[in-house]
Amino acid sequence: MAETIDLGCINVEVIQKDIKNVHLSVYPPTGRVRISAPLHMSLDTIRVSAISKLGWIKQEQQKLRDQERETPREYLDRESHRLWGKRYLLKVVERESAPLVEIKHGKLVLQVGCEADTAKKQAIVARWYRDQIKNVVPALIEKWSPLINVTPPNLFVRQMKTKWGSCNSAVGNIRLNSELAKKPRECLEYVLVHELMHFLEPTHNQRFIALMDKFMPLWRHHRDVLNRLPVRHEKWIY
Repeated sequence: MAETIDLGCINVEVIQKDIKNVHLSVYPPTGRVRISAPLHMSLDTIRVSAISKLGWIKQEQQKLRDQERETPREYLDRESHRLWGKRYLLKVVERESAPLVEIKHGKLVLQVGCEADTAKKQAIVARWYRDQIKNVVPALIEKWSPLINVTPPNLFVRQMKTKWGSCNSAVGNIRLNSELAKKPRECLEYVLVHELMHFLEPTHNQRFIALMDKFMPLWRHHRDVLNRLPVRHEKWIY
């Protein structure tokens, strides 16, 4: 059962479960804070851990407040969309044939039936973005798995609300946010390497940072670029 600890102006949700380490997360869009902690850890100990990270929590919350958000997409002609960091204007082609999304003559062409509403168009484009990630990532895994010396993971791509990626090293799974297809390719590569590194070190401790520095010296730059770019507009539900 979840409990809450009060750090003055910040409320922290506490979830205790069968894990070895404390995990602290700050979630968009409002900076909601959650700590996952081992079952045996007392609430006082968890509070001390949270207090020690108070500066980091406030910093992450400020980043979320400052981050630009996309305007809602209506999937109309000449609307702006992005692929791998490049901007394309949308061209909607109504045709009674299979839905299709492609880059053609410098435009993002969306072919749909005449009856397709905004939700249908959104679903088609979202599936296309997922496919872009799935097409690119295998080559990146082939590049990085032997360098890091980890077994190639099972890959899942989906739209994620709170993370760019996640890793379950125990079962060999990596999940990537399909929104990464809108960002420069280097951002996708950074997120993938970050998640692969969790096969070697599950937490964001000094060893994890040292490994990232060793294998991807420019990772901080890629992270900062990713965090400066607009994020998807949506209604956030918890």
